[in-house]
Amino acid sequence: MPDVEPALIHWRGCGVSVLIDCHGDGLPRILYWGADLGPLQDHDLASVALASLPHQGSNQTDARVEVSVLPEQSRGWMGTPGLSGHRDTGPWSPRFVTRSRDLSQPSAAAEPPPAHRLRVTAEDPALGLDCLWELEMTQSGLVRQRATITNTGVDDFQLGCLLPTFPVPPQATELLDLTGRHLRERSPQRSPFTLGSHTRENRRGRTGLDASLLFFAGTSGFGFESGDVWATHLAWSGNHRLVAERDNTGVSWLGGGELLMPGEARLGRGESYSSPWLYGSWGRGINEVSGRFHAYLRARAMHPISPRPVTLNTWEAVYFDHDLGRLSALAEAGAAVGVERFVLDDGWFGGRRNDKAGLGDWVVSTQAWPHGLEPLISHVTGLGMEFGIWVEPEMVNPDSDLARAHPEWVMTADAHRAPMTCRGQQTLNLAIPEAYEHILTQLDALLRDHDISYLKWDHNRDLHEAGDSRTGRPSVHAQTLATYALMDELQRRHPGVEIESCSSGGGRVDLAVLERTHRVWASDCIDALERQQIQRWTAALIPWELIGCHVGSGVAHTTGRQHGLDFRAGTAFFGHFGIEWDLSTASQADLTRLAAWITAYKQFRGVLHTGRVVVGDHADPALWVHGVIARDGSQAVYSLAQVATSVASPTGRVRLPGLEPEATYDVLPLSPGNNTSPSDLSSLPWWSTGIRLKGSVLSSMGVQCPNLLPERLVLLVATRVGG
Repeated sequence: MPDVEPALIHWRGCGVSVLIDCHGDGLPRILYWGADLGPLQDHDLASVALASLPHQGSNQTDARVEVSVLPEQSRGWMGTPGLSGHRDTGPWSPRFVTRSRDLSQPSAAAEPPPAHRLRVTAEDPALGLDCLWELEMTQSGLVRQRATITNTGVDDFQLGCLLPTFPVPPQATELLDLTGRHLRERSPQRSPFTLGSHTRENRRGRTGLDASLLFFAGTSGFGFESGDVWATHLAWSGNHRLVAERDNTGVSWLGGGELLMPGEARLGRGESYSSPWLYGSWGRGINEVSGRFHAYLRARAMHPISPRPVTLNTWEAVYFDHDLGRLSALAEAGAAVGVERFVLDDGWFGGRRNDKAGLGDWVVSTQAWPHGLEPLISHVTGLGMEFGIWVEPEMVNPDSDLARAHPEWVMTADAHRAPMTCRGQQTLNLAIPEAYEHILTQLDALLRDHDISYLKWDHNRDLHEAGDSRTGRPSVHAQTLATYALMDELQRRHPGVEIESCSSGGGRVDLAVLERTHRVWASDCIDALERQQIQRWTAALIPWELIGCHVGSGVAHTTGRQHGLDFRAGTAFFGHFGIEWDLSTASQADLTRLAAWITAYKQFRGVLHTGRVVVGDHADPALWVHGVIARDGSQAVYSLAQVATSVASPTGRVRLPGLEPEATYDVLPLSPGNNTSPSDLSSLPWWSTGIRLKGSVLSSMGVQCPNLLPERLVLLVATRVGG
């Protein structure tokens, strides 16, 4: 297509610049994505385009290799392709030619409306494909892109992968991604960004307990406060593929897309496939990268803005022992300490007396609840609390009325052989219309007939051999879309109901599921020491108000560790605070202390759930520092957590990052967070009276930290003098 001005596009916003090169007939190239370059005139842009032309190395193609957002071998790229696929006959290597570009302002109806948008259409007549590529820049400085492929040929096109990419510069020499497992999600791992591909693939049918929520590339030794950092996130809840690639021609990029199983994306004539949104965030330090995601999420119309209610979940308190008297007493104990939402967990339905039966039968058990749920719900709401309930709509136990009636609704690669069970369950194929309608009808009736304001939506197994028995084809893609549709329809019918995304704990945390849910359960592990790391890295993507953080019992059920109440409550304090503990076993002293923690949470949740999240790069790896600063800078809350013994004792000064440099702050311990003994504080004269210092001093020099025993913490509040 003839060049249409502007051929080089410069977007600016929130401290970020993006340069998009639309010269030539191919798909665009992103030349630059990073710190704001300032205003550039036309002659500046022309010089940028000239300076960015790749140099021809030896033994390469005769024409320049210019790598687009969907890298193509037909234009000289010999690394991972942006698109792969084939027909039974005909060409297989795409070469897209641009037809049109649209830089018109996004519709005000878009939610939240982006600051900039570019839509490019292209075609490959020989291969019989059309491409729509979209790039947006959000008000918070995020960039995101996706591509849609349409088959215009006469026969089917088998799509293998669709992998949009973001460039990163040569100075990004280090990678950081996340891995994990059940009960230990969000474990960081670093590696050098060397030549070749670093690929993270997930075939588990959900976002994954070992998923890298963010895939970081940065300058050597980058941290939360330091270094240039580029990061991507794929907004998708099914199989996925994340790639960091650097080749010996100087090209480096981060890419991501859905991992399609064989035969899963077979496009008939006129059919289309859209990749998930791939988000990119640049910042000086991980804190700034995270802040762009947090600001974007908070700008959504559906983002929860009401105070996040203190939640009591019954699981670790009673497990499957559903007894009206016991649960009523638990509700009373919860109300007495300040609980605002009571959630009845697994065991209320069908034949569900243990975890081997009943999934799929979403009707109240007459055995466990001979008079129905109404007596408990009335008691809970009469105490001034909301009532919530646990469901797992995507799963089915072989020992259930549903599985016995419709074994053909189970996902399987072979209609004559069921997949291995996991946790005594199989996956219900929601892509089958009758199965979808059955579950929708049952959940709709549950919400219609009871005063329920909250669903804890669980998903407790990987999708082994997740196929459609009707076709024999893989069906994770269809299952993921059907789950989204089910959540969307229930929200449409019951707009006041909030949904929590739980998946064996933190196995489904991504921006796509958060388009239809109101918080995530970070992990099934409530051990406060494990939660320090799990929550730190979950908050790298999403703000604290979306992270369920509960106080467990004194001895953690999943690890056997024993922690004091202040460490448990202080670890949960910043998130969507809750309790998962049989309060009938708690001492009166613990109940009084817990009530004080809840009072403090209610006092500060307005700051914690709207403010800017910071993590400090403290020199001592045994002491972790994080905090939240109010949007107007008037107040901040910090946690100083001793997660192990330090080599040095005392550990020295601790910086409180993120405060206004020229403002003056009063710093005081937050009660009840002071759980050090008096002897620990005898050498800290400022501790009992507080201290007044400029923000620049607190952020750069810091204050002497109490000498904490391992697995203890203190909270500090910094309040700006004069408001």
